[in-house]
Amino acid sequence: MSFLTMPLQALRRDQIPGRYDRWIFGTALTLALFGVVMVASSSIAISESEGGSSYHYLIKHLVVLAMGTMLGGAFALLPLAWMEKHARLFLLLALLLLVAVFLPGVGVRVNGAKRWLRLGISNFQVVEAVKLFVIIWLASYLVRFRGEVQHAFKGTMKPLLVAGVVVLLLLQQPDFGSASLILAIVLGMIWLGGARARDLFGLAAATMPVMAWAALSESYRVKRLTSFLDPWKDPFNDGFQLTQALIAIGRGEWFGVGLGGSIQKLFYLPEAHTDFILAVIGEELGLLGICLVVGLFTLLCGRLFVLGRRAEERGLGFAAYVAYGIAVWLAVQATVSIGVNLGLLPTKGLTLPLISSGGSSVLMTCAAIGVALRISYELTRHEAVSAVTPDNGGRDEL
Repeated sequence: MSFLTMPLQALRRDQIPGRYDRWIFGTALTLALFGVVMVASSSIAISESEGGSSYHYLIKHLVVLAMGTMLGGAFALLPLAWMEKHARLFLLLALLLLVAVFLPGVGVRVNGAKRWLRLGISNFQVVEAVKLFVIIWLASYLVRFRGEVQHAFKGTMKPLLVAGVVVLLLLQQPDFGSASLILAIVLGMIWLGGARARDLFGLAAATMPVMAWAALSESYRVKRLTSFLDPWKDPFNDGFQLTQALIAIGRGEWFGVGLGGSIQKLFYLPEAHTDFILAVIGEELGLLGICLVVGLFTLLCGRLFVLGRRAEERGLGFAAYVAYGIAVWLAVQATVSIGVNLGLLPTKGLTLPLISSGGSSVLMTCAAIGVALRISYELTRHEAVSAVTPDNGGRDEL
């Protein structure tokens, strides 16, 4: 029974329940289940080539998804007031995690990059947790210093300095894609927090040369850029990933070759079950499958923005900014991942949220969805209390 049908006049204020947003939950669940199907389809070949079970990566993905569901459920039960109170602790933890990857015996180097922590039987990519922790801290900052952010340059500059520290640590790993994503999240949240356009444009103008230098300072990043501009110039070396992705999408045409029928996933397309899973979707389900993915992310992120707007109108600043931050995170990451697969953006190494196989990403995206559900619960409860309180003069007994 929802709060709309319960006898609210018989309840105290603190007993009025809220509701978890069905659209956010349902869309996230649909993306996750669709991801299970596509991970199963795209990972069989690589699992067999490694000498293990054909469903090795599928089983691993299901285990992580189950853990993510529990983590998301925990965040869905965690009061927003507690998160806001400990926002600085979340930021400190984010910085400690970024530093920890450089500690001998703690951090793990994979393919020349130090982005993971050694956690017993598995590794954890710390930047996935950093995204959520930075959003929680910045939401608290925007509430505490809203006046400065909206009317003074220093109010906008302070969170950009913190983001700069995070970006520098990420570039040392190196992880240019995640550094760019963190910067986009921070700028997006500050803009939605009411920062003046001239302040944002000034900071963006100052930041772009630094990011351009970072992008061009490493030879492998330059190769990614040049191969993106003309992947067919060197289709068997630097342009191999993109050309194989484009071939896969081209084969799919309108309705695909059928689920499980992809040829490109058979050792032609690298990272078929992670970074380039959308190319497999395009090959097996065609343009229709890609439009389905785009539509689901549009619905999810749109609903999060609406949730944030409703919270802001009710004066729930922290809830609003966290919802905005999660929406920006998922929207930007999904857009970049889709753009990379379609040859519209250079390769960034970002997974498709909730769909790609990837333990840390799946785990923390589920946590973010849990936070969003908590926001919807507390918002609807606040709306219910506001709806009945004026009728009885604000008495506790409703």
